Amino acid sequence: MRSASANISGPWLEQLTGAFEILLGRPLASFDADAVYATFFGGNLINELGFAQDTAWVNPAALRGAEPVVWDCPIFDLEEPLLEFDASRSIFEFDKAGLPPEFEADLVAACFAGRLVLGCDLAPLLARYALAASDLRGTWTVCHPRLVSDGTLFDAMRVATALGTGPESLLPLEAEAAEDWQEALADLTPPELFAHLSFFCTEGEEGLMYLRTERSGGDLLADEGCTLIANWEEGQGQVEFAVVQAGELVAGPRAS
Repeated sequence: MRSASANISGPWLEQLTGAFEILLGRPLASFDADAVYATFFGGNLINELGFAQDTAWVNPAALRGAEPVVWDCPIFDLEEPLLEFDASRSIFEFDKAGLPPEFEADLVAACFAGRLVLGCDLAPLLARYALAASDLRGTWTVCHPRLVSDGTLFDAMRVATALGTGPESLLPLEAEAAEDWQEALADLTPPELFAHLSFFCTEGEEGLMYLRTERSGGDLLADEGCTLIANWEEGQGQVEFAVVQAGELVAGPRAS
């Protein structure tokens, strides 16, 4: 899958870069350009609605990274945009019991830590096992769904804040930014970009709270070498977008 950020240039590129640098508190160029960055989606909603175990995740094309997994759920209470996930770079977790012995042996070889495995490393197993079959379907969940992006910090920030390739992607979101963020974002252009990002910088009663490098659920994949760069959470714990610098074990290949 090719990320949309490859098509971003000109004023929009400059506007988003400036906005992301305000949110991060430092220039994008000051981060490791050779590292892989990812945006993981979390919160209770994806599990409550059962999508973390939907068979769309184990479609062969999705696990190979040839097509995204699209969640038909209006996260922003709008018809679009729908979240697009990269199953090949998402992290699956398998139960410790109930697996057929022959599958267990192959799974252990594919896992990078404990019962955790990247989707791309599950793909070869599809030649011998049907992960959507009744005897295996209830044994796995996508514990860390990863949004489609190209591995750069710019693109990870872009997908975390639901922005597209141009100003036409700005959403008619109506939420008031927290007082300190109102001042920090006030000079953004166009004005609709200020309104859009205000939704991602609220006090939490509506919209999302921007927690910088804090996270209510503790460190995200820190044991696997990941570093939290930016984090947004909904006040009731239903939705989370976490941008991380991915450790080697979970980075996966960059998008082509």
